[in-house]
This record gives sequence, C-alpha cells and structure tokens, in this order.
Amino acid sequence: MFDIGFSEIVVIFGLALIVLGPDKLPKIAQTVGRWAGRARAMARQFRDQLEQEANQLKTDVDPNAPLKPARSQHQPPQPQAPPAGPAPTEPARTESAPTEPPPSPPPAAPPPARGEDAPPGGPAA
Repeated sequence: MFDIGFSEIVVIFGLALIVLGPDKLPKIAQTVGRWAGRARAMARQFRDQLEQEANQLKTDVDPNAPLKPARSQHQPPQPQAPPAGPAPTEPARTESAPTEPPPSPPPAAPPPARGEDAPPGGPAA
C-alpha cells in the first residue's frame, strides 16, 4: 500500500525523537500502537460481519430453486376447500360488478396575489 523503506522509518523515528524527546516518545508510540490495533480489529470485525451476511444470503437464496409464478391482479384467487364441520349459517354473498372510484376533488384555489391577503384599510407594507 505505502512504499516506505527502512531508511524512511529511521528518518521518521529520528525526527520524532528530536521533536518529542526521549520522555514522551515511548508513551506516544504506545498510544499510536493501541489506535492501530483497534483500527485493525474493527476492520477485521467489519470484514467478518460482511462475509457472514454474504454467506447467509447465499444459503437463503438457492439459485437452483424454481421460481414461483407471480399471481396476476386479474386472476381470481384460488378457491379454498371448505372447512370440515357444520355448514355455515351466513347467507350466500352475491358478487356485484366493481364500482368505479369516487371522483377526485376539484383543485384548490390559487394562493392570493401579493397584497390581497391584507384586510381592507389595514396598514400597507
């Protein structure tokens, strides 16, 4: 990813030693190491979770399974077998022709022009 050689690392370490001093450098190196470790752990956890979700999708979706045909809106639903037991006591329903949807309401009136919404005799803006 980054092409940093040994000589560049030595130069960076020498500059850090001069700028930070021998007292602060070990503490800062430890802190940076912790941050790097946490970042790597989070990246590993994220990758594992993505792989787990991908594997779950592969097992949920079988590419060899036959597709079920979608039921069209124009086809009536399949009749179900009547339940076993006594006959229903409800009167039989008669199917009527479908009704048309109600007409849409008229469009709203346009907003008043500028200055028309002020009451007559009121202060002019």
